[in-house]
Amino acid sequence: MPLNSLELLAIKKESWQDEYLKWVCGFANAQGGRIYIGVRDDGKVIGVKDIDKLMEDIPNKIQSGLGIVADVNKLRKDKIDYIEIKIEPSSFPINYHGEYHYRSGSTKQQLRGTALTEFLIKKTGFRWEDVTVDNITVDELDELSIEIFKREALKNNRISVEDTKISRKELLNRLNLISEDGKLKRSAIILFYPKPSRIVEGCYVKIGKFANDVDIEYQDMLEGSLFRIADQIIDLIFTKYLKAKISYDHDIRVETFPFPRDGVREAIYNALIHNNYASCVHIQIKIRDDAMYISNNCILPFGWNEQSLMQPHRQKVG
Repeated sequence: MPLNSLELLAIKKESWQDEYLKWVCGFANAQGGRIYIGVRDDGKVIGVKDIDKLMEDIPNKIQSGLGIVADVNKLRKDKIDYIEIKIEPSSFPINYHGEYHYRSGSTKQQLRGTALTEFLIKKTGFRWEDVTVDNITVDELDELSIEIFKREALKNNRISVEDTKISRKELLNRLNLISEDGKLKRSAIILFYPKPSRIVEGCYVKIGKFANDVDIEYQDMLEGSLFRIADQIIDLIFTKYLKAKISYDHDIRVETFPFPRDGVREAIYNALIHNNYASCVHIQIKIRDDAMYISNNCILPFGWNEQSLMQPHRQKVG
């Protein structure tokens, strides 16, 4: 494949340095790629000193430093030899001296914090919300939260009337919220436990009314199961935090709020659903007379940016 057709999948280096093992790590953790040694950035082949020694050293360093095998090939162009290192994507996480690197677009980044957690979860196939919780039983879940779920699911034809009569345990089993050994998953705690912040720090919502960007007038903190919060938060905002303009259509009183109720509900429900609860950061809603800011700790999937988000793509849940 011509060098100039590999811009998104390859990097070019004039000589080998051991720090390029980080790039090998980044390619293996992403979609794979190639590293060319003895090639300038403009694609001109300039060759490599001690190429035969490097052909032995590089595979050994990759295997000993990263635990993977990469194809290292000697190529020739215009009678000048250079090296191609071909890295396949790895199905398991690769680290270099304890550091996890990831190739995204044209850059390499070291993964830390929440990004690292999400990466490891994705690679291992084990999700944060599927971790089980000890010492909490099905009987300790909030009855009202379960009833809210049944009410909304029935309203949207997700369940039948007969389904509403099954036991709690059977309901949670059908929702895949109980492990094979009968323990509740974190997802069950967030959705149905009366005080999930005892188990998952930051599992609550703060709402504040601001006079300007800095000065706060009053605030509330909503705690409880996700179903309780979702059921209460919209009414709280429209009764306490937003002022409606009053007008009359003949003798009928008309209230016009600064923001449409359906739009606010959609934005807040999205913040609740797509929040990264593993980060232990609570959702914040900042309300002024002329603006509303809703923030959570959601992060984009690996390899995504704002541009790819705005393009057509498949919906992914979970």
